[in-house]
Amino acid sequence: MKTRFFIAVLLTAAVAAGLHGASNKRPANEPAANVPTITQDELVRRSQEMFDAVPPGNQEPFKKYYADDVLYSDEKGRTMDKAALLKDVEPMPRGYSGVIKIVKPQSHIENDVAILSYDADETEVIFGQQLTARYHQIDTWMRRKGQWQIVATQVMRYYEDPAPGEADVSKFAGYAGTYELGERKTEVTFEGDHLYVQRGSAPRVELIPEGSDIFFRKGVEGRWLFGTSDDGKVVSAIDRRNNEDVVWKKVK
Repeated sequence: MKTRFFIAVLLTAAVAAGLHGASNKRPANEPAANVPTITQDELVRRSQEMFDAVPPGNQEPFKKYYADDVLYSDEKGRTMDKAALLKDVEPMPRGYSGVIKIVKPQSHIENDVAILSYDADETEVIFGQQLTARYHQIDTWMRRKGQWQIVATQVMRYYEDPAPGEADVSKFAGYAGTYELGERKTEVTFEGDHLYVQRGSAPRVELIPEGSDIFFRKGVEGRWLFGTSDDGKVVSAIDRRNNEDVVWKKVK
């Protein structure tokens, strides 16, 4: 009798514990009230705090928000650890000033990972001369031991066309002609002080002068130049891409 009573007590306690646990169990997609989360606004606030710290060379926000094992890849192609990143944060030289503002933020936040993507618009003044640049940055934040920090950053700089210059239009007649690369052909023509290039049946594109003998296409990274022989005759067109040349031979 005592044994039956003891078993009944154990079963009652087990059922009660199970019901209690079930009542406190939250759905997988529902965050617990006592678990700290983060919002896009907070991520942007922290990121802007770091950008505001760049001109004076204040490393403290970077120490706080970047994890010790961060992988940071910048627009110059460098991949840095936290020590190298902090070393790169130093006051701007005398006569220099600047500001970086976050625009167009987007985020994906789930559980212990938050990805923040945004543009960073930079204005820099060097002894009264104003320069601008646009960057795109993606930060991966992780929550570890209740603390949100950046574990990876990738930065890229948007391409901007160079400032147009003055061309030596007297050379345009020499540039004009047909250029060949394998089985492909490219035509270079000019009208007045405007020089154009056309590949096959594609629309012609203006070659905008950056200087006397160097040209660029609007919105396209790279340069166009023309090669000459010892007697000054144009013999090739050079499509320079990231400091490497694709050479087209002039055939007529």
